[in-house]
Amino acid sequence: MLLKLENISKGYANPVSGNFQPVLNNVSLEAVEGESIAIIGPSGSGKTTLLNIIGSLDRPDSGSLYFRNREITSFSTREIERYRNKDIGFVFQMHYLLPQCTLLENVLLPTLPDKNAKDARGRAEKLIKRVGLWEHKDKKPQLLSGGECQRAAVVRALINNPGLILADEPTGALDHENALNLINLLLEINREDNLTLLMVTHSQELAEKMNKILKLQDGQLVVINTVQKS
Repeated sequence: MLLKLENISKGYANPVSGNFQPVLNNVSLEAVEGESIAIIGPSGSGKTTLLNIIGSLDRPDSGSLYFRNREITSFSTREIERYRNKDIGFVFQMHYLLPQCTLLENVLLPTLPDKNAKDARGRAEKLIKRVGLWEHKDKKPQLLSGGECQRAAVVRALINNPGLILADEPTGALDHENALNLINLLLEINREDNLTLLMVTHSQELAEKMNKILKLQDGQLVVINTVQKS
């Protein structure tokens, strides 16, 4: 089992009334290596909150999170930072590439904390070639299209060989053609590298490309559809 959530709950205080508002209510989830999972649900249902907890960008109020049988919720700050950097690859709706850096430099950013990273540049160059961006490696983001920037963001997410890719509306800022191209790229990597892909999306069309579709509503996860991984 790559990822396991047990009874995760999370809520926030309403900034106006001060009343506590539950967002996630005893959510449980399991994901195996190489699985692709789409999470759908209405706006405000807690999809991003759930991804943030899995990626340790936020902590649950209660419940446990396990990654490769390690209980992440009990980690120290330093252990969480390493988990976030080495085990998880993030792809957000906006690419968040640094405008002052070239595409190659942006891809290499996650490797900087690891002084022992071997051949990071060589790996970055191979990944950039793999997604068809080699001729753009020395360009800065403002000279790239939206689709090219998102492909670069995918490469950045892969640079440290993570076991899990968390994609939060990764196609939200793209047109339909570029959205399909990006999802097909993520699924190609999911299959060829046996990487687990967990994606939040509002698109039913894109969700149906995944092995499993889960719906988050009223703080609960419900299985909508499951396709056996080939």
